[in-house]
Amino acid sequence: MKNFDSATLLSQLQQSQPQLEKIRHELHAHPELGFNETRTANKVAELLKTWGYDVATGIGGTGIVASLTKGSGTKSIGLRADMDALPIHEASGVKYQSGCEGKMHACGHDGHTSMLLGAAQWLASDSASFNGTVRLIFQPSEEDMRGAQAMIDDGLLTRFPVDAVYGMHNMPGYPQGHMAFKEGATMAAVDSLTITLTGKGSHGSTPEKSIDPIVAGASLVMALQT
Repeated sequence: MKNFDSATLLSQLQQSQPQLEKIRHELHAHPELGFNETRTANKVAELLKTWGYDVATGIGGTGIVASLTKGSGTKSIGLRADMDALPIHEASGVKYQSGCEGKMHACGHDGHTSMLLGAAQWLASDSASFNGTVRLIFQPSEEDMRGAQAMIDDGLLTRFPVDAVYGMHNMPGYPQGHMAFKEGATMAAVDSLTITLTGKGSHGSTPEKSIDPIVAGASLVMALQT
């Protein structure tokens, strides 16, 4: 990859900002839930093909992998973003508010998809000179924890091998224009925890002889949350 001073690179990227904002607003207005991101995936694939990528669709359902090789290098890098929305009603009032009742890009995946498209456009331009292969991974169904595994089960890492994968997530509360990094893996998994409470019944006149799981559950919620 060429060495760029930050001012030059930022100037080049800012030229695409109006287009990327338009794309992001369009995605935000048409949110789709996990494994139903057909409109989003079609839009992403269309743009990537326009920029010269070899695009594979339907990976793990509605996932996309786009590949671009420059030079003769044998190394490959993966850049990943998610595409799905949440089952939430939007009442933000922004002009590009969700037009799909009960669905909203409340977690910012419209932004993630747009950022990766911005990277895709720049990497495909003459300004970006690298020696190897870049693979862009657009993942479905991140919110319900099924999309990444579905893509892997569909041969993501064997059909499209990479030496490393990188992704990022918006972080409300951080100043605009700032990025946070951590050495090694971070935000690389989604886990769930199940707690089972077993109660004991008794007559309503002797509640002291029972173990009420509702009361225990309420106490547990308060303890965990605080």
